[in-house]
Amino acid sequence: MSRIPIPGTWQIGDDPGHRQFVELKGDEQGFALEGGAALRSVTVAFETWGQLNNGATNAVLVLHALSGDSHAEGAAGPGHVSPGWWDALIGPGAPIDTDRYFVVCPNVLGGCQGTTGPSSPDTDNILYGSRFPVITIRDQVAVEAALADELGIGAWAAVIGGSMGAMRALEWSVGYPDRVERAVVLAVSAAASAEQIALCSLQIRAIKSDPAYANGDYYASLTGPSKGLSIARGLGQLSYRTENEFDVRFAREVQDDEVPLHGGRYAVESYLEYQGEKLTRRFDANSYVVLSEAMNHHDVGRGRGGVAEALATVRARVTVAGIASDRLYPLKQQFEIARLLPGDDEVIVIESEFGHDGFLLETEAVGAVVRTALRD
Repeated sequence: MSRIPIPGTWQIGDDPGHRQFVELKGDEQGFALEGGAALRSVTVAFETWGQLNNGATNAVLVLHALSGDSHAEGAAGPGHVSPGWWDALIGPGAPIDTDRYFVVCPNVLGGCQGTTGPSSPDTDNILYGSRFPVITIRDQVAVEAALADELGIGAWAAVIGGSMGAMRALEWSVGYPDRVERAVVLAVSAAASAEQIALCSLQIRAIKSDPAYANGDYYASLTGPSKGLSIARGLGQLSYRTENEFDVRFAREVQDDEVPLHGGRYAVESYLEYQGEKLTRRFDANSYVVLSEAMNHHDVGRGRGGVAEALATVRARVTVAGIASDRLYPLKQQFEIARLLPGDDEVIVIESEFGHDGFLLETEAVGAVVRTALRD
């Protein structure tokens, strides 16, 4: 695979699209990480919509999930292989109204769409690969806080995210209570459960079992661990959707004229292969590993006396929502968050046939949640 000259960017061409880039230095030691290592500097790719007001009081931070990026809104095109992943929620008059708010969406630390990650060069211009350190959700939020400082944003009017993005929204609310006025957390837990860790771990093993993985140092080769990444994505996709959707959509249908008894595929097998192969064209396997491990480390209570004590310190007005059919982050986990937050918060339940992916696909219902949360 050839190296793309945009720092930290994986196979999306030389054009940065609408992204902006900033290099952050951290303190004298750089960015100290929870795992004990440090990064001397971090490049962050981000996109913005709307205008920051004079008092910098109208900024909204939108945070993407595992395979997302900074392109939350806008068409596909140069630098952006896909349309915005929350396109319907951001814009003039949209639930996150860019006539009113200045919206910022950064690519996460450890990612592969412009922000420092395993496919980025280090300070000696050598790609990190296997040398990229262990990171956590808390480390990612520390980098986002440094980005906010760079942009002159002392506090966010709102921090909004689903899944891994909601992990960071919770960390923002706990770790920086004076810098978050409102938060919207969708389809997430306060700490990764054993099952969630297991599912991520199997995906990591699938990638690392690919002979082309080469212990994470595959960038100089003509091929990478695309087969392992494709299998990992298929496992993930299975947990993102629901049994009922698969039954209705695929049942036992075969793919085209293939014959499963003679080596052909069922339609659902073809679907999972397609989802995996599609991801390999735009995402780095090392980033998938690093971010999945960060999700496994997710625990807002770590070093804070536990989840209950940590959530009790939140000062932001938090809206908690979940997807009724979500089998990856079941509703009981959102009810736990709401119960432990100060006040008497309820959980908004979104009905969907799409399971966990409902936070991305049910744009009308999710938009209504966000619009209500941002209402004065």
